[in-house]
Amino acid sequence: MAAQMAVNSGASLWGPLKELWETVDGAVLRKQPESVHLLDLQLKKHKPHFLSLFKNPPKSAEQREKVRKASTEGIAIQGQQGARLLPEQLLTEAFILSDLFDIGELAALELLLAGEQQQPHFPGLTRGLVGVLLYWDGKLCMANSLRTLIQSRHGKTFTLDLSGELVALTTRFTDELMSQGLTKRILTLVSEINVTREFERLQKERGLGNEKHRKEVSDLIKECRQALADSLFSWTCQSPLTKEDTLALIGNLETVTAQADGSLDSVNLSLVMALLYCLDVSFIEQGTEDREDLLQALPLLTERQYVSAVHSRLMDGQPWKLPGLQAVCRLAWALSLRVLSQLPQGSALVEFTEADEALADQALLGDVFLFMKEGMLGCESFAREEFFIRRLHSLITDFLALMPMKVKQLRNRADEDARLVHMSLQMDSELPSSLRKDLDHLMILIGEFYSKDPFGLEMGLEFWCPTESLQHTSLQGSYLGMALQRPPHKQVVLSKFVRQMGDLLPSTLYISYLRMLKGLANGPQCAHYCFSLLKTNGATHSDNIQGVSGSPVSWEHFFHSLMLYHENLRRDLPNPDAAHYRHPPLRGITQREMEGLTSFLQLLTTIITWSENARLALCEHPQWTPVVVMLGLLQCSVPPILKAELLHCLAAFGKSPEIAASLWQSLEYTQFIFLPMQCSSCEEYPLTRGFCHLISTLVESSLPVNLGAGLRVPGFQPYLNFLRDSVFLPFPTRAYRRPAEKWEVADSVLEVFHKLLRDYEPQPSDFVQEVVELQGEQVPAHKPPGHSIMFHLLNDSPMLALCLSLLEEGVRQLDTYAPFPGKKHLESAVLHCLCLLDLALEKEVVFMDLLRESQSSLLVSPLEQLLQGVSPQTRRADHIVNIARYLYHSSSNPEAAFQSAKILRRIANYPNIQIRLVGDFTHDQAVSDKLMAGFVECLDNEEAEEEAEKGDDSDAQKKVARIRHETQIHILNLLITSLDLKTPNLALYLLGYEVKKPVSSTNLQDPGEGLALADKPTDFSSCCDLDTVCVIYQLCACPDTSGPTMRYLRTSQDFLFSHLQHLPFILPGNQIAALSQMSWLMKTAAIELRVTSLNRQRSHTQRLISLLLDDQPHTQHTADGESGMEEETRSVSGFLHFDTVSKVRRKLLSVLDAIHFSQDMPELLQLDFFERTQIEQVISNCEHINEQGHTVCNVKLLHRVLVAEVNALQGMAAIGQRPLLMEEVNSILQQVVERNRVRRSLSAKRHALQSWRSLVETLLTACPVDLIPADDRQLIIRDLLLDLHDKVLSEDAAGELMPIVAGAVFTLTAHLSQSVLSEQQQGVGLEASSGFASIANSALHLILRKLLDFILCTGGGYQRLRAHLYGSLLYYLQIAQKPEEPDTLQTAGKAMWERLTAPEDGFSKLQRENLSIIESYGQALMEVVCRDACDGHEISRMLALAVLDRILSIDRQNQWLVYICNSGYLRSVVESLRQDDAAVQSLLTPQPPLLKPLYIYESKMALLTRVAKTGQGAVELLRCGLVVQLIECQVFDMVPDSDAHRVMRDPSGFIPSPMDRYRQILLPTLRLFQVILTSTSINHQQGAAQVLQWLIVHADTIQSLLRCQELSMGALQELSLLTGIISKTALPGTNITAHALLFKFTPPCSLLSSFPFSKSHISISAVCANIMEYCQTLLLQSSAQAQFSICLFSPSGSEPAGRDRGRTVAYSRVPSLGLVLYLLKNSAADFFRFHQSHRQSLGKLQSLDQLPPEELKELCQGLVSGPGGVEKISSVQRNLLAKRRLVQLINNRAKLLALCSYVIETCLFVLWRHLEYYLLHCTPTDPKDSLLPGAGLFRSRLTDGRGLGLSRVSQQDLDLLKSDMAAGFGEALQRKLLEVEGLYSQVRSRYTFIQALVRRIRGLLRQPKS
Repeated sequence: MAAQMAVNSGASLWGPLKELWETVDGAVLRKQPESVHLLDLQLKKHKPHFLSLFKNPPKSAEQREKVRKASTEGIAIQGQQGARLLPEQLLTEAFILSDLFDIGELAALELLLAGEQQQPHFPGLTRGLVGVLLYWDGKLCMANSLRTLIQSRHGKTFTLDLSGELVALTTRFTDELMSQGLTKRILTLVSEINVTREFERLQKERGLGNEKHRKEVSDLIKECRQALADSLFSWTCQSPLTKEDTLALIGNLETVTAQADGSLDSVNLSLVMALLYCLDVSFIEQGTEDREDLLQALPLLTERQYVSAVHSRLMDGQPWKLPGLQAVCRLAWALSLRVLSQLPQGSALVEFTEADEALADQALLGDVFLFMKEGMLGCESFAREEFFIRRLHSLITDFLALMPMKVKQLRNRADEDARLVHMSLQMDSELPSSLRKDLDHLMILIGEFYSKDPFGLEMGLEFWCPTESLQHTSLQGSYLGMALQRPPHKQVVLSKFVRQMGDLLPSTLYISYLRMLKGLANGPQCAHYCFSLLKTNGATHSDNIQGVSGSPVSWEHFFHSLMLYHENLRRDLPNPDAAHYRHPPLRGITQREMEGLTSFLQLLTTIITWSENARLALCEHPQWTPVVVMLGLLQCSVPPILKAELLHCLAAFGKSPEIAASLWQSLEYTQFIFLPMQCSSCEEYPLTRGFCHLISTLVESSLPVNLGAGLRVPGFQPYLNFLRDSVFLPFPTRAYRRPAEKWEVADSVLEVFHKLLRDYEPQPSDFVQEVVELQGEQVPAHKPPGHSIMFHLLNDSPMLALCLSLLEEGVRQLDTYAPFPGKKHLESAVLHCLCLLDLALEKEVVFMDLLRESQSSLLVSPLEQLLQGVSPQTRRADHIVNIARYLYHSSSNPEAAFQSAKILRRIANYPNIQIRLVGDFTHDQAVSDKLMAGFVECLDNEEAEEEAEKGDDSDAQKKVARIRHETQIHILNLLITSLDLKTPNLALYLLGYEVKKPVSSTNLQDPGEGLALADKPTDFSSCCDLDTVCVIYQLCACPDTSGPTMRYLRTSQDFLFSHLQHLPFILPGNQIAALSQMSWLMKTAAIELRVTSLNRQRSHTQRLISLLLDDQPHTQHTADGESGMEEETRSVSGFLHFDTVSKVRRKLLSVLDAIHFSQDMPELLQLDFFERTQIEQVISNCEHINEQGHTVCNVKLLHRVLVAEVNALQGMAAIGQRPLLMEEVNSILQQVVERNRVRRSLSAKRHALQSWRSLVETLLTACPVDLIPADDRQLIIRDLLLDLHDKVLSEDAAGELMPIVAGAVFTLTAHLSQSVLSEQQQGVGLEASSGFASIANSALHLILRKLLDFILCTGGGYQRLRAHLYGSLLYYLQIAQKPEEPDTLQTAGKAMWERLTAPEDGFSKLQRENLSIIESYGQALMEVVCRDACDGHEISRMLALAVLDRILSIDRQNQWLVYICNSGYLRSVVESLRQDDAAVQSLLTPQPPLLKPLYIYESKMALLTRVAKTGQGAVELLRCGLVVQLIECQVFDMVPDSDAHRVMRDPSGFIPSPMDRYRQILLPTLRLFQVILTSTSINHQQGAAQVLQWLIVHADTIQSLLRCQELSMGALQELSLLTGIISKTALPGTNITAHALLFKFTPPCSLLSSFPFSKSHISISAVCANIMEYCQTLLLQSSAQAQFSICLFSPSGSEPAGRDRGRTVAYSRVPSLGLVLYLLKNSAADFFRFHQSHRQSLGKLQSLDQLPPEELKELCQGLVSGPGGVEKISSVQRNLLAKRRLVQLINNRAKLLALCSYVIETCLFVLWRHLEYYLLHCTPTDPKDSLLPGAGLFRSRLTDGRGLGLSRVSQQDLDLLKSDMAAGFGEALQRKLLEVEGLYSQVRSRYTFIQALVRRIRGLLRQPKS
């Protein structure tokens, strides 16, 4: 029992019933696929509810007890664990509700809980009040479901076109209900449920809230009763009732009473109609295929007792409460009996069928036709149901057709009565009392009935029989439209009735007959037949001019009479100048005549409204001239009612533009507006309304610009002044006998203003004061009427004030929810006011711009500011609030809400107003609640979305649905606009964020305050509304709102996941919307992924990632326990069946599939009349950027321009051509609409692709790497890349989408490269066999081919786009680049043969295959890349140069090199260096303009360096004159002053200092020279000579650089490169003085040991190595033997003293040999230091896993920038970084070791040469003996002797040298040197070279003195 006592928080009296209704509605009305099964389940579940219709669950003591304890013990709630404690207050309310509705206590509690849950949808109501609504809503869902199920049955009257299966299901179900007594239950409920009674009960328990709540409750109750009655009606339409049910229905109708006005209420009307359909046999005439089955089921034919029972009940003399109703039922029965009597089966019922005449007589005595008109047609809901109208039509027509004798009797009786009336008038006696008006009533009924045709059925056609002369294609009868087919008998009888009734018509029936004709003329074809009837009636007597004996019902008679009246009355025209204008005594028109005239005018109005042919035929008739006569009569003194009818009739004529133009002229001529119109004394204003109606029609048809020219200042102004000052402004203060007329006047005049302003476009000419000549005087011309209205609305004018007060009055009246006279017109007037304000806001920008430009003196204020003014009625600034309050009435007035939303949206564009609006909206809590409720209601409207897509509804419903939909869009756009503005703004207020506190502190409740967010997402279907997603995206993207919004969506809605599941959205009708929705959704998803990744919410991120990327089909998420099992079985089955689970398409790829890259372009215009170029010009002039940011053409504006152009054509030829011209205008407009669509479509595709790209990039970049395993990541990227390429390379891909694709390809390739490299670094997949990493080689090749195809397909254009593709290509080629390997100093030991025969590794293989693919593209690809490298956009050039560089580096065959050399591209690049000189010089200014030239220069140098690395390339470069070009560049001489620019440093550090920039230019050049010098070893002379030339030209600069005091990193690099080049350019015979520079630097070399260990080590060691190499080269070049070689160092063996180390040694001294020895010692010491460090690093690398974390962090620190960078990295990443850092360190040491060993070797060689010379061949000079030849020799050997300050060497020097050297070159050093050789030179250098030199030097130093 406890389980059953659990509470359903959705309320069993509401939630399940709502669900039932949605299922029924979906299956039957919306015809959703697959819904039959769901419906079957629901019907089985709810069958007990249907059987005990509206029965409530009973109260019980047990329940009461359980609820009472809920506050202490708690209560179980379905779907929630544990018991929940409920507050006392809630339980008290539950008991009240339980007593109120007499329902079980638990059910009452459930209603309250559901009310609490639904509260956000009902702002301002308590849970109890919401509970009351839910209770009745549940009942209504039940009733609606019943009605819809019954409507879906198969039957005799209508069909809903449903599947057989569904119809069988519902028929079976409803038959069962019917057999269980449904009819009686419905009849009981209809009489029991009573709004007043219910309200009394609710009132007593305070169950009613504000007016809106009362209205909603009463509507729900009324709708329940109505739905129940309609259920019965729908049943009888389709199937007969049983005898008992029929009698019960008759019994119910016997007691029915009428409303105050004599009409039935809508529920009783439905029941009456139900009975009429019960008694209906007219369907027998329609020969449908299932006629026989229906006849079998008809109890009238098959059950004698049925007929007998019904007959006796209706014949019973007992009067009903409504005799008229009894008469209707009797007439219906009489007609059914008449039909039965004509059937073969009727013979058995002859005793009943004989009584049909008697019954009909009884019905006539009961005034049946009068009751049908007043009681049935008078009911408002009659016209809303098509089958009411059809049944009544058949009743009327059957009476006329089946009982012709009765009709004849009626006519005879009427003729008799007419004679009696005539006689009594003659004798002035009393009218006889026995007069019957049955025929009168019948005619009036027919007139009334057919004059309303809401469904466009044109049933009156059955009364018109087309005669032979009328065989006109468009005017065939309603029967099959066959021209010569004989019309049915019934139609012949009916048309005879119409004609015969008009023959010899007695005067008493004249008006009724005209009214009948007016009804029967309602409709385009009917009007034509009626026009012909009136024409033929008069035609026979056309010879009789007087027309006296002609038929009184003919055009001839009527217009003749009008002319006579006009003649007669014109003579009495009063003098218009008379001061007191009174109506003289009216002679000539009696009351009776006036009624006749009025009726005929109404008939005429109806005919010409519907038929244009009639309009033109009558107007052009030469004798009748109706328009002239009517205007004449208007000037005469006739009653205002008649004048009003005349005006309405003229308005109908004015519908044709041809007639309207002449009507304007006639109006002008009669000076009509100066006639008195207001009949204030009688407090009625028909004339005013008629005049407004006429003007409204004429304004719409045509408004001549020069109206009234010649008589007055031309223009519409006098009419506008009259309408404004005499009609509109005084309307609120006048007295009205009929209160509704007040609003009718306002509505009619505002309609004119609306039309005038709608058609007005501000023009520059409107703001220039033009003058016209009038009777010789110059007077100012009138402005267009729209201009004048605009001026009044943009000023604080009485007109604007009245409009605003009307809005205030309107919303106040609507808030009462009470009906009042003229409500419809008030709503219409309010709508016009809102439209005026909206149009003014729309046009004011252009208006004010033109006003400003014209420098006119008009003063206007922007309307949005005027709307902030104070209202005189309320003394508050509440105009905008009043406008917004119309949203609250969107259910009853969707159009007003729509306009209100539009106005608010226009105002919301102004940021300063937003803040005030938030204040105004929140100022008064009650108003604030209402506004909030209004916004909720508009956004929450379910009809809107569904109906907007459905196309099969009647137009009115579709229109309302479209308006509701557009209202939502405007409100959402209002939110979108507001979110862009600063806080507080409207959007935040409406969405429930904090407006008074910081926004980010909001905590959105579920569904608490948030409006669109709380409501919309829950109601989203999978194709959720575009702008809603946009709002959500904006909320997520805005930093203030992002936090609360994302939290709310994540926790309470699971919004993103549930919506992304439905991607891609496919809306066949509206692809653009689907794409836009997807784009906003994907953008939001990208933000979500980023945020959850940053916040380390791994599970959220993981869910989204797997949803988007998985290619395994998703199993529904099961509970934890089961899923493990499932996974296991799946993996086993996968193992056994080789993965039987088929793969599904990744979500991301299917989204990409939904974006079609092809775009059908509109064809070119084919024009016959217009000039194409001019049309294109006009179209481009009409283009503007719309709200979505698309450039589109304003079609309305274009239409106006083109039509104006056509209208401007003069002459007959132009008029003849007009239809053709208009056709061409139409085709141009269609073309432009198509163009706009194409632009929108392309824009949507671009947006979608962009969002897709950002989502992909976020997935790959921002999400934690380990969430997507490396192998999956590569396969995903592969799939994405291949799909993207396939789409973009298809024939018809749109070029506009290519740039985005190229960007995406770039990102994806970068990630692919990164992923493959990181995978290899982790040591996975390096086996050559399995392809490359996880991604197979074939896939990589495919990607490369597609990439190259993409590059080639972009052709000549799209250069920026190719930049992305070159970037991708570089990333791709990087994959095959071998990573840096540690130099262990062992590898060199391998034999050459081993290296050659080693198997090819993965990298080389991939590289080779890549190259062969690239080469297969041949010269086409070379051409594109080289062309981009030589000119074009800077970035493309840099990247193309880089691509060339990369390809050249792998091109072993040198095919590309040959191509660029032969095709002249290389020469082009070389020659461009000279041209770039000026741009590169500009970089050295303190603040350079742009760094682009620098980057391009670097790229070019990199390429040239690459080319120079091969001998062939270097020679080619020299041949192209590379060095010559560089010699001419002056940039090298512009060394910046390093101190001056320290101040100018860029604080961000991005822009390098001038000195750094100079080095960025110089160093690449020096490297290039170095490479050329290395490569051209064979032609060494030529290369070295050219480079030397460059050195000499720039000698000054080079000297200054060499003498540079600053030993920064850059300076050292400069030095190492310069010394390297100089050492390599030491040519034999070159001027040695140039190299004396080098010695200047030698002393600082001694600083080596003092430098810290860093990168600069390499530079310094390199400088030393270069210098020593240079010395060695000089020594070797001077002579092969020591005795003839030159001396470079002085014979002093002392090392530089400590104090000298720090400063530069005096330049006057020649460097001593001691320096070389010092260098040798230091290098040897360094060697061991580096060697040890190298060994340590190697050891660390081999045991990387065992390293302590601190050490790992320390290693990573070198590669990660920023504090705390290392902490954020994962351990895998950390290991990779440490490994990379160790490899760097090892290779750095290996380089240093090589340099040290080289320096050692050269130092030893130089020492040995010098010592050999000094100790063996040098002859010492004695100071005294200066003339010995030795001195001169030495002097000459010391280079040039100039400035070296050493002229002779004494014996003493030599002895000192020997002793110093012996001391310096001791045993320890020798051992060290030999150890160096053992450790290093063995594998790297000339083995035993050091050993030999050491031995020789030792020998020299040990030899005895000679």
